[in-house]
Amino acid sequence: MAMMDPYRMRRATLNPEDALLVNRHAGQVYDPKIMAYRPQKTPLPFTSSVSWDSADFYAAPRPETRRSPSVSSHGSFSSSFSQFSNAHTNATSLGSNRSSFTVQQRSRSTAPPPPVFKRIPLEIYECILQQLRIVHEGSYLQSCATCYMRDLYNLALVSRAWDRAVRAQLYDCIHIVGHDSPAHIKKFKMKSGVRLKLLRRTIRERRVLAQYVRELKVPNLQPESGTFSKETIDIVASVVMACPNLEKLLGFHLIYHHTFDRLTHALSTRKKLKEHLWIIGENDAITERSQIQLPPGLMDTQQAASFIQYHDSWTSLTTLVLHCSHSSAILEHDIFISIFERLPALAHLAISSFDIDDFNDDTLSHLPPLLSLRLEYLPGITDTGLSRFASSTSAVSLERLSLIDLSLTSLVLVSKLLANLTHLTRFTMSQELSPTIPPDFFPVFQPLLASHSLQYLHWDMRSPLAITATDHLAASVRHAGFPALRTLRAPTDPHGTIQALCKPRVQIALPSDRYNAAAASLRASNPAMYARTLHAARQSAQQRIEDARTTVAFKVVVDDEAGDVSQIYDFPGFMGTVGSRVEYLLRPDVAGSEEAVTACADVVRGEGVGRVDGERGLEGCTGMWNASHPAGKKWWWHGERVRWRGVELGRLF
Repeated sequence: MAMMDPYRMRRATLNPEDALLVNRHAGQVYDPKIMAYRPQKTPLPFTSSVSWDSADFYAAPRPETRRSPSVSSHGSFSSSFSQFSNAHTNATSLGSNRSSFTVQQRSRSTAPPPPVFKRIPLEIYECILQQLRIVHEGSYLQSCATCYMRDLYNLALVSRAWDRAVRAQLYDCIHIVGHDSPAHIKKFKMKSGVRLKLLRRTIRERRVLAQYVRELKVPNLQPESGTFSKETIDIVASVVMACPNLEKLLGFHLIYHHTFDRLTHALSTRKKLKEHLWIIGENDAITERSQIQLPPGLMDTQQAASFIQYHDSWTSLTTLVLHCSHSSAILEHDIFISIFERLPALAHLAISSFDIDDFNDDTLSHLPPLLSLRLEYLPGITDTGLSRFASSTSAVSLERLSLIDLSLTSLVLVSKLLANLTHLTRFTMSQELSPTIPPDFFPVFQPLLASHSLQYLHWDMRSPLAITATDHLAASVRHAGFPALRTLRAPTDPHGTIQALCKPRVQIALPSDRYNAAAASLRASNPAMYARTLHAARQSAQQRIEDARTTVAFKVVVDDEAGDVSQIYDFPGFMGTVGSRVEYLLRPDVAGSEEAVTACADVVRGEGVGRVDGERGLEGCTGMWNASHPAGKKWWWHGERVRWRGVELGRLF
């Protein structure tokens, strides 16, 4: 018989309980429920995460009677010992898993919290960036668009969270103002359009950034000759083609001569374009044709089809301005109607300076329902056509209406317009001829002019015979014809009839009016003359305020106990009506303009603002406002650029 290993012989004869006795440690007691030794229940300096009393290891209880070791019991011993081993292994693994979880939980609780900028929502970043833009482009006028974009670029370098927030703001509205600096021209070895070409390269290489661009302001690259070169037009057109979601193009308006150009074609492919300004110029072929042919039909089929086709993709266009820049320029009646049919989202429309054969009463009757309408210097518009339009369903939705230099003759027509347009909130009427009341329209009941929804009224009749129309307006205001009116601008109010019905004001004239020699000479020559400029109108209104202060409005007499007069207080007079809610306004729509109403020239030119220097004129921004920055001049300085503010097309209405 082969000799067995003594260790194996001993292990084969041991009972599982005897095996436990061999590995017993001090401080342990035997637990028959789990067939293992467990620690005694003594107070410990820490609390264990494993409860031995409640543990269930799926082990069957074993009787406490000891069995004599024998070889025949080897099979039962093996099964019992297997159960014990599994139970002990489960207990050990459960305790180790729970212990490791507890340690992991404690390590997490002691870990430092994530940075604050990772927990801030994106809306907070957007609010911060909006305030930053107000600081740079607000009324303080200390900074410019270049300084604003430089700060956005630096913020994008702070962290990934700032980069995500800044990226949309930096590329959503891109304003490139002023000329390129000589340093850029020398560095990149380009003659002109350096920043435009760099922008084009960036958005072509990174299509994700091109998706953000909604508004683009290109610099004024127009030479002294007054016409843009083909190279300049192609550069701007290539940038437009790289921006698929472009909605507005500012600062670059071409005159359309009914010939092909890349920029017009590029804009016609932008399906999300929101606004567009057409400046129609003369065409040599059309001019020659007009010498031997009468309209319509002066435009050939190709010219008409090309112009109409440009509007096919503009399904999102909401604002359209059509301006005729030359007396020989033509845009025929049928083309207007075709354009209106292709613009389903059109809500704001301005048409100016077209001939009687191009835009007339028939064209007016084909207008779609609009929110804003401006008609300026259109000889084809008559009182009859406007009266018919006021009764149509297309005019019901109008909220803003501007009638400029239409030579309307009937004040009853104005009354009908105000009465039928129930949603009208802003009304502008300015012309040389003063409308009157027809002889057969008597008696006249007040208020003749009335509107329950009108909030803003611009009334400017420049004819010397305009006293009748102004008096009727004053009587209508006095008889509560405009209960919602809050602002009234009447530059031609020679006797202060309308000013006397508005809120009293201490100061109307601006500080710059005293240095205007033209307004001062006009007022000195004839104070009662109708003011042709806002400067003169403000001077006249201010003089009426000063004259009213020299009179005594009322007196306060103070008596003593005996009934004798002890003191008399004289209160000076004022110009206006106490309790009126109407403000008398004599400021232009565009700051610094000589005209009260915004013109197409203001949109094309923009609004340049800056500090006026006696020797240098209009001084631009060089970043000097941030000269105290510790990084020095290389960080804050940039080429001098005039602070530019865009005049949006919406300000025409």
